[in-house]
Amino acid sequence: MSAPQALSLVLGCTLGLGLWSLAATLPSFRRPRLADRVAPYILDVSPAAREHVRRRTIDPLPVIGSLAAPVIGAFSSLLSRLFGGPETAALRLRQSGSAASVERLRSEQVISAMLGAAVGIVVVLLSASRLPPVFTLVIPVLGAFSGAALRDQVLRRAASARVSRMTDELPTVLEFLTLSLSAGEGIHDALRRVARTSSGELAAEFAGVLSRVGVGVPLTRALDELSTGLRMPPLSRAIDQITAAVERGTPLAGVLRAQAQDARGEAKNRLLERAGRNEIAMLIPLVFLILPLTVVIAIFPGLFVLQAGF
Repeated sequence: MSAPQALSLVLGCTLGLGLWSLAATLPSFRRPRLADRVAPYILDVSPAAREHVRRRTIDPLPVIGSLAAPVIGAFSSLLSRLFGGPETAALRLRQSGSAASVERLRSEQVISAMLGAAVGIVVVLLSASRLPPVFTLVIPVLGAFSGAALRDQVLRRAASARVSRMTDELPTVLEFLTLSLSAGEGIHDALRRVARTSSGELAAEFAGVLSRVGVGVPLTRALDELSTGLRMPPLSRAIDQITAAVERGTPLAGVLRAQAQDARGEAKNRLLERAGRNEIAMLIPLVFLILPLTVVIAIFPGLFVLQAGF
């Protein structure tokens, strides 16, 4: 098979997958099933019903996933060993605020690996005459690994950025809770006020806690699930103090004020550490760019005058 024919085959398969995905987005005109009619009425007592209603949106990925099911099944364990197990993937998805499941993440990684391998095959076909034979096998494998690693890196960066934003928001949120509690509000009302008036990531998480409390989950259990899901040490310590105070009936304002001061101190230490790392990084342009230009500017006029004099 020549290079143009192979490229035409790859592009044709890509076009077919695209058309199939577009066809999957068309609404179906079948009669609603019993589960579709009953699920909206039992959302407060059934997690399966909430998951079923959440999957009502049209998504072309299951079509591609069904097509690539054998590949996904073969490479799922390999991806788990390379990029962490299901627990690590679930933690990163939770920290990034994504509603996708671990299975969907693995499907996206497999598809990214397939796209990377396809790019590697195209590169090999376009430059087959100039490459050693061993590179014809290495380049597609590297492309597949790079595609899967890129998807994992995007998720990791999203999780890290969101955790960093919530860590920065934590002292302000704790101080807001302290003011609300000092004004005479209860912990439920204080959390509701924070979730209603704030617009950060942590306020959205507390809004999720209140929604779970609204369907019958105890507050301490909902807060513990938030702490376990995010695994942020400052937030976990604050939630442990709140939980202990709620269970024992002790005042919360002083506890949260102390937690806010500790969070402020930790934020200050992180800022100093970041400044130290940036100070070292600033030496690179200083040594390799500013100092050579300074020397050139200082010496070049003298050399020019000496050459003009002679």
